[in-house]
Amino acid sequence: MHPLIQLIALATMFLGYQRDSLAEDWPGFLGLRGDSISHETGLLKSWPDQGPPLAWKKTVGTGYSAPSIRGDLLVLHHRLGKEEVVEAMDPLSGESQWRHAYPSAYIDPYGYNNGPRCTPLLTQDRCYGLGAEGKLFCLDLMRGELIWERDTARDFQIPEAFFGVGSTPLLEGNKLIVMLGAQPNAGVVAFDAQTGATLWTAVGKETWDGEPKTGWRGEPIVQWQGHEKQASYASPVAATIHGRRHILCLMRQGLVSLDPETGKEQFHFWFRATVNESVNAMNPVVSGDTILLSAAYYRVGAVLLKVASDGRSVSPLWRSLALEVHWSTPLLIDGHLYAFSGRNEPDARFRCVEMATGEVKWDQDESWRKSYQGPPEKYGRGSAILADGKLIAMGEAGQLGLFNPTPAGPEEISHFQVPEMKYPCWTAPVLSEGRLFLRSEDKLICYDLKPH
Repeated sequence: MHPLIQLIALATMFLGYQRDSLAEDWPGFLGLRGDSISHETGLLKSWPDQGPPLAWKKTVGTGYSAPSIRGDLLVLHHRLGKEEVVEAMDPLSGESQWRHAYPSAYIDPYGYNNGPRCTPLLTQDRCYGLGAEGKLFCLDLMRGELIWERDTARDFQIPEAFFGVGSTPLLEGNKLIVMLGAQPNAGVVAFDAQTGATLWTAVGKETWDGEPKTGWRGEPIVQWQGHEKQASYASPVAATIHGRRHILCLMRQGLVSLDPETGKEQFHFWFRATVNESVNAMNPVVSGDTILLSAAYYRVGAVLLKVASDGRSVSPLWRSLALEVHWSTPLLIDGHLYAFSGRNEPDARFRCVEMATGEVKWDQDESWRKSYQGPPEKYGRGSAILADGKLIAMGEAGQLGLFNPTPAGPEEISHFQVPEMKYPCWTAPVLSEGRLFLRSEDKLICYDLKPH
């Protein structure tokens, strides 16, 4: 090899190594580890009154899917006209690199937008996605070419979901695990990540029929009819507890743990509202051998479950209304949960709860709510991520805040109203290489959080 070419190759390798050692991708739902926490440092310690520097912004299609970032590609799944579009962009500029589109006729029956809800999952060379009508696909990440796809609505017996398909798939080894909600016993399905072939199915009649309806007064057992909606808007979570691997799926009926290799059930726990028009949407939060669940519909509240040493059962440690999480997943930091609690805009509060005890450490005082007349003026319901030791909170009306995460009280460092973000902003923030990405129903915005 020519010495100059060799030098260039070594420099390229070094730069690649330097990027990998200093930066962090955000390749899927809730980040690299699925916990909304970034390990990046060196970000702005506070923001100007009008917010950090704007890097770029662009108009995009509808949907609630968050952007995913791996290396030099940002991938967004959105709806443009009569198509769902998977679009790769340059994260530095927003310039389109490739796009893959397919027809969609989905119409939300409750009047929400008609775009995809699930976030793309990016590996070194592939992009996995799931559309609002259940189109499951795998693309070549570099070129956007289709590798395989499955029409899950055609291939499985799936009752229509309330708000479209909204559970992002999980990659566990060579298995793409999807909470489809199919009958009679295919609530969760594992697909071969390379080919899309079905590997196993689990959860349904065999799980719930004849079970006690824990906490439901007057209805002692579940009588499975075969038409129940099993799909929820939570996404599967992988965890190792007592040395055993669990795929934790918060279905519409409750929590199920599955063996990722076989799909065999390890335990289940009934957890849902008594009213039919209700869903579970928060991902389970795992700490040691405990699992937190929460829901906001009709005062379900939260429960902390302890997993038995053999991994075959759970028992409640506490239940309370300390957390009533509607759709975003709490952040667990040093034993404390930072979350938005409340079902609707007027009663939603940003608060801190000790996970081990359920004790509310603080609840943000927003006295302006007493004169509530419309969409929230502050955070309302929202979502948050942790980066460089600080919470970045996004409210559903477009207010962005920076907080110190401390159980002593809410320490807001900075906040501003993002001009282009309007209610409802229900997509969680995304951070990669010092850039913060925000998505509303029609805008994708990038802020530069690095000091200059």
